[in-house]
Amino acid sequence: MARAVAPVTVMVPAARPTAPWRDRLIAALALACSLTVGLLPLRWKIAAVRALRGLPHARLDRLQALHMAVLSVIPAWWPGRIACMEISFATVIAAALTGHQAHWVLGARFLPNAAHAWAQVPDGAAGRDTGDAVDRPWTPVLTVP
Repeated sequence: MARAVAPVTVMVPAARPTAPWRDRLIAALALACSLTVGLLPLRWKIAAVRALRGLPHARLDRLQALHMAVLSVIPAWWPGRIACMEISFATVIAAALTGHQAHWVLGARFLPNAAHAWAQVPDGAAGRDTGDAVDRPWTPVLTVP
C-alpha cells in the first residue's frame, strides 16, 4: 500500500533589489538613523519629519529610487523589526539627506484590518503597495509634514 506524501512548501528568497552605490550609501545612513530613532516615541519621529518642512519636494522617480536603495541595504542578519514603518521613515530621511522632503504617511484599511506606512510626494508614493487589493485602498490617517 502506497503512503500519501504531504506537499512540501519550499521558501525561496526573493532577489534583493539593486541600486547605484551612491544611493545605497545614502540609504544605509538613512536606515541606520531610522533604526536608531525607532527607539524613540512616535511623537519625536513626527517632530523630526516636521523639521524638514522647508525643503523642496523630491521628484517621484527619485523618491522611488531611494526607496529601492533602502530595500537593497536591509541587512539579512538584523535581529529586530525592519518593516514598512522603518523603511518609509528611512526613505524620508534619505530624501532629506539629498536636500529634499517627502511626506511620511501612516495609513490603514479594513477587511481585514491592516496598517501601513509609506513615503509620498505630490506626484505619487513610494512603498504604498497598492497591487494586493485594489478594492481596499489604503486610507491615510496621518501625513507628516
